Amino acid sequence: MTNSSIVLYGIKNCDTVKKARKWLEKNGIDYRFHDFREDGMASVPLEEWLKNFGWQEVLNRRSTSWRALNDEQKNAMDDEAALAIASDTPTLIKRPVTVAGGETRFGFKEAEFAEFVK
Repeated sequence: MTNSSIVLYGIKNCDTVKKARKWLEKNGIDYRFHDFREDGMASVPLEEWLKNFGWQEVLNRRSTSWRALNDEQKNAMDDEAALAIASDTPTLIKRPVTVAGGETRFGFKEAEFAEFVK
């Protein structure tokens, strides 16, 4: 795949993102990295991800950011609320998000990732 065909979204100091980036580089696979913090959220297709996958798949409910939400926020969570809160707090998004060949995947499990990006 060419550089423009794989986009990896995440935060550069996230351990899981580091693993995915290291795997891609080790395997000589070109990709473009979009850092939620440094590159911003304006061009991130968050609304599309929520529409296609739902907030339960997009948000990392095991993250520190999720645990920092109050019970009222957690109980009222839906796709609309997730769009608002994850736009302001991108650390809530399950990382990395990999877009390749028109498909999107959340998280990094090496075997599944290898199959997806090749």
